[in-house]
Amino acid sequence: NPQRDDALSCVVISAKGRVFSAGHDLNELRQPTTTPSPKELFDLCSYVMQSIKSYPVPVIAQVSGLATAAGCQLVASCDMVIAGESAKFATPGVNIGLFCTTPSVPLLRCVPQKKGAYMLFTGEPITAQEALMHGLVSRVVPDDELEAAVCAVTDHLCSLSKDVLVHGKLALEEINVESTLAGAYRKASTYMAQNAAMDDCQEGIHAFFEKRRPDWKK
Repeated sequence: NPQRDDALSCVVISAKGRVFSAGHDLNELRQPTTTPSPKELFDLCSYVMQSIKSYPVPVIAQVSGLATAAGCQLVASCDMVIAGESAKFATPGVNIGLFCTTPSVPLLRCVPQKKGAYMLFTGEPITAQEALMHGLVSRVVPDDELEAAVCAVTDHLCSLSKDVLVHGKLALEEINVESTLAGAYRKASTYMAQNAAMDDCQEGIHAFFEKRRPDWKK
């Protein structure tokens, strides 16, 4: 719980092996099924994905290998994605008769609609470079540099004000769901004014003029 742990400034989701995440266990979707039902499984998965978006601090996906179906959904739900150059991403459910409908929710909020539709209707995987080009991935690095690249980002985040990171993530989520440009600017101005009044912002401004490192509250 980041509200109880002042030291927690970010979260990294990673995996070992050739697969980052293969998504749902298809054995749980075979009929006849008992409990939990498919609807309960998809509701639980959706809850987990929404929890990542609402988590107070930035969540980073460290992706090596294949991220497919709900695994691709997990990647798309994270705030930042750093991938090894051999990583691949796919929503192949259509090929076994189960369209990746819930994975499409965060996917289509990351990639252009036409690219997302191509992935969803064909099930074909895309490379890490394609994912970077279309906005699913933040950065691609050589496979053997992946962990170091993620550590460099987390070290930087941990050097920043946690209060500002939390405020900034909340602001981004609120602004991105605003349907109009004017409405987005109204919300952004409010959040930025609130940020300017925060103790850590004032400390950062004073530190800038005094040519020293900020001494954050947390």
